[in-house]
Amino acid sequence: MFETLKNAFKVKEIRKKIFITLLLLLVYRLGCYIPVPGVDGSMFGSYIEEGSNSFLTLMSAVTGGALSQGTLFALGIGPYINASIIMQLLAVGIPALERLSKQGEEGKKKIAAYTRILTLVLAIVQAIGVIINFANQSGAINTAPFWDQTWLAYIFMAIVYTAGAMLTMWLGERITEHGVGNGISMIIFVGIISTAGQQLIIEPIQDTIANGFSASTLVSIIIFCVLAVIIFGLIVTVDLAERRIPVQYAKQVKGRKMYGGQSTVIPIKISGSGVMPLIFAFAIISLPDLIMGLFAPNWSGYEWYSNNISGGQGPWAWAYIIVLCLLIFAFSFFYAQIQFNPEDISKSIQQNGGFIPGIRPGKPTADYLKKISNRITLFGAIFLSLVAFIPSLAFSFAGTGFVNVFSTTGILIVVSVALEFDKQLQSKLMMKNYKGFLK
Repeated sequence: MFETLKNAFKVKEIRKKIFITLLLLLVYRLGCYIPVPGVDGSMFGSYIEEGSNSFLTLMSAVTGGALSQGTLFALGIGPYINASIIMQLLAVGIPALERLSKQGEEGKKKIAAYTRILTLVLAIVQAIGVIINFANQSGAINTAPFWDQTWLAYIFMAIVYTAGAMLTMWLGERITEHGVGNGISMIIFVGIISTAGQQLIIEPIQDTIANGFSASTLVSIIIFCVLAVIIFGLIVTVDLAERRIPVQYAKQVKGRKMYGGQSTVIPIKISGSGVMPLIFAFAIISLPDLIMGLFAPNWSGYEWYSNNISGGQGPWAWAYIIVLCLLIFAFSFFYAQIQFNPEDISKSIQQNGGFIPGIRPGKPTADYLKKISNRITLFGAIFLSLVAFIPSLAFSFAGTGFVNVFSTTGILIVVSVALEFDKQLQSKLMMKNYKGFLK
């Protein structure tokens, strides 16, 4: 990766794209520190840190701490991600959207427009939910700057947070268009890295200045870094692993030319679903917690659910692990069916005169691909379930004090985005070399 970066900076066009990406990411990070009038950021932070809702903790890490501080980009890229996921699901269930998704660039532009509209709707809903939810916490919302008019304060804050979410989406799209890599992924990556840097570098330095040098803090950081390198190495290994199914194409004579006769492979990645099953699982298990906190914060059932099912430390806390694992398995198989369709791939192979050695074309090929996909998806679901708990348990057992820095989805996001960024740079360098060869 370092060699790729070195070669990329030697090319003027790629170097310009990298600087544009860094500039837009800097604009995003500056927006994460712009305060919103009437919002007490310290109350936001204390509610998220002391609460048991792991989904809010995750979203705060993804936004680089903007949610815990109640700043302009508190919603971050969350509404756009949710809108994209909903559009993917609707494209599977609604024939009109499915046909639109197969119409090339024109269809993609229409789906992107629908996604932006849905992002706006979700941003408004989430902004209202966040404001009302945190308003139930004492002192989180201050209406004094609005002449003590609660409704005026809520409307203003909802507009500001919605605008922040839409601006974040715009920055991500500009990075994708003019920069390097997927802009949405880069924004999430920067948010998680900045959260980790805050806890690993800035907070220990502040603690050292206030209380003097502490050997225990230094030991904790060293232990954390060693564990992080080991866990990251294992995750990179699994992330790059794939099952390659050989496909042989028969020779065909068309006119005076001969086609086919080539061998290729169908790569099926173990972690093909990426981090999506984890995000789905955390969102579903935290949804009742968010709804009860919004409409019935004083209800006894809300406290029981938060302490037992939503990641708390209650007597039924083991149920949280079981429910989360079941949701991860369910969404892993569901998302695998969306991304990998054995019937379509079997038809495509047969139409192009190909076959899998030892397997008859048609339905036997589809059944074979389905069996392989289910096995790999099962292993991937087990892997995601382990990632959801092993890193946090390892850091907690080591007593590092940095359990939430790179836990669960944060690890997968950082690894996958870094690998994707490296592949994007390599592809751009390859395209540049091809252009030079053609000239």
